[in-house]
Amino acid sequence: MSTTEQSYLVGLIGEGVEPSLSPPLHEAAADAHGLRYLYRPVDLLTLGRDASAVGDLLRAGRDLGFNAFNITHPCKQVVIDQLDSVSDHARRLGAVNTVLIREGRFHGENTDFSGFGFALRTGLPGAALGSVVQLGAGGAGSAVAYALLDAGAAHLALVDTDAARCADRATALAGHFPDAAVTAHSPDEVPALLAAADGLVNATPIGMHQHPGLPLDTAALEARHWVADVIYRPVDTELIRTAAARGCRTLDGGYMAVGQAVGAFAHITGIEPDAEAMRAHFLDMIGRGL
Repeated sequence: MSTTEQSYLVGLIGEGVEPSLSPPLHEAAADAHGLRYLYRPVDLLTLGRDASAVGDLLRAGRDLGFNAFNITHPCKQVVIDQLDSVSDHARRLGAVNTVLIREGRFHGENTDFSGFGFALRTGLPGAALGSVVQLGAGGAGSAVAYALLDAGAAHLALVDTDAARCADRATALAGHFPDAAVTAHSPDEVPALLAAADGLVNATPIGMHQHPGLPLDTAALEARHWVADVIYRPVDTELIRTAAARGCRTLDGGYMAVGQAVGAFAHITGIEPDAEAMRAHFLDMIGRGL
């Protein structure tokens, strides 16, 4: 059976996933390639289940003929113990967001880190990576930090209000990327760090619709800095707007969201989708308030 003759049944397991843009994004990409592709959310809140149910849901999906699942909060870590194999990147990150079902076996991939790598390449081509300051060392921050180091960042300064978490993440990343300098810092050090930095990444929730505002005092931002945000609701966060007004090159969170979807779709189907078309579709949906 050729790739275009095969039909695909894909799901998204996590909490609060029913409003996700992943189903229409994947299905439109599939339509463009003449694929039969159905993508459905499997919402733990609707089912009244918690993260520990992810293994049962994967096995039920396998028995019902699903080809793959995307995995999101709060299952990205706990799902690993339910899998037969994981990619090297996913193992190092300790998180999986895409599970492929092949011949009854489960294989885990991580397209969070590759999604940010895609964002850097497409939205900030040629961005200087000598020294980068990253705000937030949590789940999203781990993937972003890994992507920055994988892209060649020479010095990554992690900043988090949780000092222990920040230090642990810096140590783990330094172990994976021994040629880079990875350091842990508190928020009050940000102005001094930016004075020597090429770019800034916000990987905290500050700036989301539910958590409006700025994740730092932007007085230290200069036009020479590039500024990236992982938040895409709204896509034009206050940080992105402020940085652009200062003359900075900016990277909105929509690039990473599309990059995650591009990577997952390619893993699932073996076909590289049209990333520009997916980005346009994504922005259209965001613009319509979906």
